[in-house]
Amino acid sequence: MIKQVVVGIVCGAVVLTAGIFIRHLGITKGGSWEPSWVKDLARDVDESLIKKFMSEVDNIHIQENLRELSKVPHMATTPGDEKTVQLMLNRWQDKETGLDLAWREEYLVYLSFPDPKNPNKVTVVSPTDTVLHTVREKEKPYSPEQDDPDVVQPYAAYAPAGHPKGKLVYANQGRLIDYQTLNETVDLRGTIAITRFGGEIRAVKAINAALYGIVGMLIYSDPMDINNGLMSDVNETYPHSWYLPPSGVKRGSFKIEYGDPLTPYLAAKDHTYRIPVENITGIPPIPVQPVGFEDAYRLICELGGEAAPGPWQGAFNCTYNFGGPGFKDTSVFNNSDVKLDIFNYEEIKNSTNVMGVIRGSVEPDRYVIFGNHRDGWVNGAVDPNSGTSVFLEVTRLLGRMVKQGKWRPRRSMIFGSWGAEEFRITGSTEYAEQYFTKLSERTVAYVNMDVAVAGDASINGAGIPSLQNVIFKATKQVDTPGLDSISLYENWKRFSSRTSPAHGHIPRVGYLSGSRSDFAAFVHYLGITSMDMHYAFNPNKTKAWYYPTYHTAYETFDYVSKFIDPGFFRHQAVGRTAGNILIRLADSLVLPLNCSDYAELLEDYLSTAVKLYQNKLEAKKISMEPLKRAVASFRTAATHLDEVIHGLDLANETPLKIRRINDQLMLLDRAFLNPLAFSDKYATRHVIWSISYDPQLTFPGLPDAFASAESSQQSSAWDKVHYHLSVLSQAIEGAADTLVDVI
Repeated sequence: MIKQVVVGIVCGAVVLTAGIFIRHLGITKGGSWEPSWVKDLARDVDESLIKKFMSEVDNIHIQENLRELSKVPHMATTPGDEKTVQLMLNRWQDKETGLDLAWREEYLVYLSFPDPKNPNKVTVVSPTDTVLHTVREKEKPYSPEQDDPDVVQPYAAYAPAGHPKGKLVYANQGRLIDYQTLNETVDLRGTIAITRFGGEIRAVKAINAALYGIVGMLIYSDPMDINNGLMSDVNETYPHSWYLPPSGVKRGSFKIEYGDPLTPYLAAKDHTYRIPVENITGIPPIPVQPVGFEDAYRLICELGGEAAPGPWQGAFNCTYNFGGPGFKDTSVFNNSDVKLDIFNYEEIKNSTNVMGVIRGSVEPDRYVIFGNHRDGWVNGAVDPNSGTSVFLEVTRLLGRMVKQGKWRPRRSMIFGSWGAEEFRITGSTEYAEQYFTKLSERTVAYVNMDVAVAGDASINGAGIPSLQNVIFKATKQVDTPGLDSISLYENWKRFSSRTSPAHGHIPRVGYLSGSRSDFAAFVHYLGITSMDMHYAFNPNKTKAWYYPTYHTAYETFDYVSKFIDPGFFRHQAVGRTAGNILIRLADSLVLPLNCSDYAELLEDYLSTAVKLYQNKLEAKKISMEPLKRAVASFRTAATHLDEVIHGLDLANETPLKIRRINDQLMLLDRAFLNPLAFSDKYATRHVIWSISYDPQLTFPGLPDAFASAESSQQSSAWDKVHYHLSVLSQAIEGAADTLVDVI
């Protein structure tokens, strides 16, 4: 026994001596010992690294990226699209500037195409079927790009094939109110309607038309809406300016719901269950064909019937009439019909996302995602490849820093080059559905870049309010091209601003309402804090809602380099801003998200709701007090968390405390999810952000429920208003609970 005790003491002494010796060897110059990973745990964002990154964003690299990307048409799943897949893979697998890992992710998705062997046709035919006028099938060529045989004929994706014939009527923007107004004067059954883009979702225009017995629809861009009234390609439109030429036609997806239509809520893989094609909803029930305004001019100016209301009038030098239905008695088209011969077909095709990763050094299980779609309807030099060209430059610089051993982000960075976005946000949605659980649990933020530069006025951002702070910080550090003494932030305020109770005069960050780009599934389905940004044109100088050649064959490298961004300095500014934001999200010790800015938005929503609805709701014995208390609770909780964050001693806080706070910030938007809040809308679970494209002034769903109840005056409709108020109140209370100290 004594021998065992002595041996134990000796062994213990040896171990203790060895430990002291090892500790002595590890003592730092400051006199304390710590393992190397401790420094990494406490490392915060490096401002000098951000400054260096921004200085190296190269406008010429971006220019050449765009030249390469937009060289040929690359509609989703075509050979041109595959060339862009290979380009992305080659860049991201480069030994000097590539990412840690890059790969293809394939999905089998249901897409719609025109038949190249049977081009869609629109004709004016006499009672004896003599063709009196044929609408142009392809856009007029001004450069070799428009003559490329791979340029897809203008068409309405997901509109059915068919051969309707009928008298023509003019239906303005194809809204329900437009058809109602028209139907008061004209029997719409069996007619063909011509509508303008704008005012309503494309597919809904056709769905509305079918409700009134209309059998086919044409759609065009009125020069009043996109060209400030300019119409002549002799000296006014492209190729002389950025305005749409007369034969330009906007292609697009005529589908309401985003993602693959056959596999809702499931990733579209080889053996995935698919619903019957006849069960697809939200697509046109009637044939549709887009046309240029040169043909729309010829048709509309020949229409008979009563004059349409003033707001329906456009840029043509004639009166826009309703149609008799049909043409004037004095017209060469008198008593003639308009005939559509549409040969669209649908097919399940393989679509590719290209994915890349830079692994995080400290928190590899936390993701900052940066996404852009590659596919364009034709050459796509603005949409989306102005964004893709910037996207590639940002990943080149981040990859190079990693390859050189100069930097590795704290959190992992995932890069998504999405496929088939133009067919209604397909690639990103399938990715979100496939990795639903992992993304829900681990994603810090999603940064979207679709179009990077659409004009020359100012940066324009939209996002979840908690990201406002990091967006502003980044834009304050980037100069405005051509105005080197003015930051993007200050220039932004000149074009779009608001007054904040907390921050004073600030730029107006837009809402991520609607499902207009790849942020849709991340926001509405997954509840991930997201943002989108681009350089915009001056809305005070044009009535256009977007750049005029959107989705046409004129969206070329030449168009961008001459009219959108000569020198590519605005692209460079967007790249600097995006990289700045990404590095801050990936490297900041405490996530740069501000819950109090979210509280301000909720208070604005509440103020509007009270003004609009409170008195009438009280008359129905429905109280708004729970909603008021919920918003007040959220403000209190957000203020408390802000105080906790500001009071942190980052050098001495435990990693677990930092992690807990970051998780509270990261998961906030998940707390606003309710799968039953909008049960009639696909993948719409976020109660604060609307899937609608209408300007958002208050809580989504509430205006619709209230309007329905007021029009019907049925008690069941008022019950739905009460229900939605309860959904909102409890979601906001639940979100507030996630911000307070752990129980």
